[in-house]
Amino acid sequence: MIGARNWMRVLVVMAALGCASQANAEPYLAAQMGLKCAQCHVNPTGGGMRTVFGNAFAQTQLAAKKIGGDDDMWTGQVMKFLSVGGNARANYTYVDVPHQDSTSEFEMEEARAYLDFGVIPNRLSVYIDQRFAPGNSTNLEANVRYWIKENAFYVKAGRMYLPFGYRLEDDNAFVRQASGINMQTPDEGVEFGMEQGNWSTQFALSNGSGGGPENDKGKQLAARVEFVQSVWRVGASALYNDTDAGNRSGAGLFGAFRVGAVTLLGEVDYIDDESIGVDGRKLMASLAEADWKIRQGHNLKLAFEWLEPNRDVDEDEQQRASLLYEWSPIQFVQLRGGVRLYDGIPQNDNQNRTQAFVQLHGFF
Repeated sequence: MIGARNWMRVLVVMAALGCASQANAEPYLAAQMGLKCAQCHVNPTGGGMRTVFGNAFAQTQLAAKKIGGDDDMWTGQVMKFLSVGGNARANYTYVDVPHQDSTSEFEMEEARAYLDFGVIPNRLSVYIDQRFAPGNSTNLEANVRYWIKENAFYVKAGRMYLPFGYRLEDDNAFVRQASGINMQTPDEGVEFGMEQGNWSTQFALSNGSGGGPENDKGKQLAARVEFVQSVWRVGASALYNDTDAGNRSGAGLFGAFRVGAVTLLGEVDYIDDESIGVDGRKLMASLAEADWKIRQGHNLKLAFEWLEPNRDVDEDEQQRASLLYEWSPIQFVQLRGGVRLYDGIPQNDNQNRTQAFVQLHGFF
């Protein structure tokens, strides 16, 4: 296992690189601009289809250069009552696992399409998020959303991503794996939300089956509340899943702070899962991230993650350090590259792997 001194050297080197030298469900963008997730995404909790403002942001603020004039501005609206969008990510990944041959591969990480039918514009809509690759076509979200008071209170019912913590693009982040709530595990239920002033609040009641068939009468509660200011924000999350296999509860804190061109972001979650093993398991996960907007279209991301998979077992912690560069040369295109260093128990080679990747991301 990499020792504390070696980890410190890795972080110092990464920080030095940062001192020398954005279109996803990336919360740092909202924190960087002092905006709520609902400003850029149809989902008030972030991720998925972009709003008219979100598409304008991608063209005028995210991209280093915009091709075309104002008449060519893409809004997502193809007609008065219908908006469309999509994402496609293609990767090249290199993985080096101790005591094993290194591997590399090209892969299509995802291809997704979004449809939003605005039956009553800004009040009632039907939303669909469909993934076409990899594998077979899979529905991730299909729900109806009604704004009881325009841009203030809403109710949503159907298949949806649940509210908990930050909605990160990387579903392999430890905080997303520990909570079990990410963009690969939608659930079916109902969500109530409030977007009032500086407050963003969501409460969801769902099957708790991760999108699979319900097999008991228990239900899951998930809640998220965030207070947003121009240069900082703070929030809290909670969940409780009542199942025959054992109850699962959790709580989390998250926040962000902007210092000049650097946005600092963090989250820590605690999960108590009685459905694992005989005695259950208590988990903790945390994320610390810094994003440096070098100039428009260029972002350098440094992240450190920590996972305690079982608090009853000593010295089983896992860490992950990441350094990523994101370049958006023109609107709706982003090139991302980075390195991730994993550090876990020495008996598990996979927990001590090194990963490097390059990703081409197209979106609209």
